[in-house]
Order: sequence, then structure tokens, then C-alpha cells
Amino acid sequence: MIQLTRLNSHPLVINSDLIKFVEQSPDTLITLVNGEKIVVRESAQDVLERVVQFRRSVLQGIMLWWDNRSALPPLVEGNSHPAGEK
Repeated sequence: MIQLTRLNSHPLVINSDLIKFVEQSPDTLITLVNGEKIVVRESAQDVLERVVQFRRSVLQGIMLWWDNRSALPPLVEGNSHPAGEK
């Protein structure tokens, strides 16, 4: 999710996975995969940078989890819960 600003200065949070494309002429127009269009104050470059930053943070979280997975209790065979949990 990325936070942007509508033209009327109201903040807006968008699921970046739903962005189909971003245009700038002169306002920045974001088109979502469902066809909805949103005009924001930020430049197209700023939107791109925020999407990249968000995805990096998600991937870093996954890598931290992967690196620390040995600290997690083992799973009980045939069960998705760690040993000792119900």
C-alpha cells in the first residue's frame, strides 16, 4: 500500500498491486486494473518510487523471516500449526 494525495489535498492509500499504469500530462493519472482512474498530486516518478520502496520493504520482511525461520518452533507433521499450538 502506498500513500498519495488527491488534488483536493485529502490523503489516499492505494494498493500498489492494483495499478495498471500511471500517466502524467500535466496531472498524474493512475489507472487501476479494474478501470478506476485516480488523479493525484504526486508526480508519476514519485508514484513509481513509492511503489518500489513499498515492494522493497515487503521483500526485506520476507528475507528477515526466511533468515530467522530456524528460530520458529517446528511444525507438527500433517498440521499447519507449530508444535504445542492447537
